[in-house]
Amino acid sequence: MQPTAESPVAPMLARAVDAVPEPDSVEGGLAYEPKWDGFRGIAYVDGPRCEIGSRGSKPLTRYFPELVAALTEQLRVPCVLDGEIVVRTGTPGHEHLDWEALSQRIHPAATRIEKLSQETPAMFVAFDLLALGDRDYLSAPFRERRAALESLAAELRHPLSITRLTTDVELARRWLVEFEGAGLDGVVAKRLAEPYAPGKRQMLKVKHHRTADVVALGYRLTSDGTGLASLLLGLFDDDGVLRNVGAVSAFTDKRRRQLVDELAPHVDRDAAGMPLKGETERSRFSSGKDLSYVRLKPEVVLEVRYDQLEGARFRHTAQFERWRPDREARSCTFEQLERPIAYDLSKVIS
Repeated sequence: MQPTAESPVAPMLARAVDAVPEPDSVEGGLAYEPKWDGFRGIAYVDGPRCEIGSRGSKPLTRYFPELVAALTEQLRVPCVLDGEIVVRTGTPGHEHLDWEALSQRIHPAATRIEKLSQETPAMFVAFDLLALGDRDYLSAPFRERRAALESLAAELRHPLSITRLTTDVELARRWLVEFEGAGLDGVVAKRLAEPYAPGKRQMLKVKHHRTADVVALGYRLTSDGTGLASLLLGLFDDDGVLRNVGAVSAFTDKRRRQLVDELAPHVDRDAAGMPLKGETERSRFSSGKDLSYVRLKPEVVLEVRYDQLEGARFRHTAQFERWRPDREARSCTFEQLERPIAYDLSKVIS
């Protein structure tokens, strides 16, 4: 059944692997694409009508009027495209993806949406074709879908584009290193001979994973107050100030309860022995939420895995690796973090 806005398709997903796989590691071979770091979007275009659905089929259409206009104007044939919504910022020659600017685009006020569509316009980078005219491409192998996408995209212009593709594994490994400097998230490997698999993790993704030693600066409790919901992480800046850089939260229920007891000796308390509370910085996404946490004395060090930074914070929730009782908290500074070499986004865009 051909996907439509009324019967949307679940996007095909990827599972993580540790390294860019060899092209002959699967039957039929692999092709490689840069992994874009934005909002996954499936665009359903039919004449003057366009709907954009998120990974969970939530409507994104109203938030990106400039993309709706471009898609309906440039695509003369009904089609369904799978791709990524991104925002690029920076001066010419020094452009990069801007996650913060993209996240600001999700706003309830129509006037704000219109203003941001002009100030921080988005791009749609297509990487798969699911339907074209009356042809359903879901059952076609990726090799055929890509060829049809390239033909369709021959006349596309900004803000629409298609992603780069290569079968050269060494080039893909270069992309993994170089493109991070433009804000991209890694590399995706796709099976050339296989059909589109809605909702299944048939693609392979390689992301950047690094480790850092951080200070446990506090924790939030679970809703019932019996366990640790998340552990807040900090690093010391050049002025010796401990800055919140993110959190870890993937613990079992049993471990959550244990951690409250284990961290009790490190809780920062007032003269009466009561735990001191702190509060993380608010944003429009945290409106109405309880952002308070139990403060810890800067004594406990742990090692975490993270993918990349957004400003001075980990982009995504970090993953607990191990405790580091051998490390002094004051040694946990931003200097240890590996920062990618800057790379101009315009060199990435096809």
